[in-house]
Amino acid sequence: MSAEATIADIVKLTVDVIGWFAAGAVLVAYALVSTGRVIAASYTYQSLNFFGGLGLAVNTFYYMSYPSTALNIVWALVAVYAIWQLLVAAPPRTP
Repeated sequence: MSAEATIADIVKLTVDVIGWFAAGAVLVAYALVSTGRVIAASYTYQSLNFFGGLGLAVNTFYYMSYPSTALNIVWALVAVYAIWQLLVAAPPRTP
């Protein structure tokens, strides 16, 4: 076996790292809301859920876990909708 990494090895490692960071983002979001450090209607919480869902969708798609991929895409889309609602509800800025 060669010491050089193949493209497939690099892709797998990249997908694994994305998956771990995404899982961490979802876990941090949950912990922050559960401990009262942030509210669900916050950019922090929804951004963590968006990037977590998107990253987990990439990871689960790579490993052909399509039901989980679908769930995580919906998870990310819910976060997009929530962020949109936060933007729409924001009071207009006056100079």
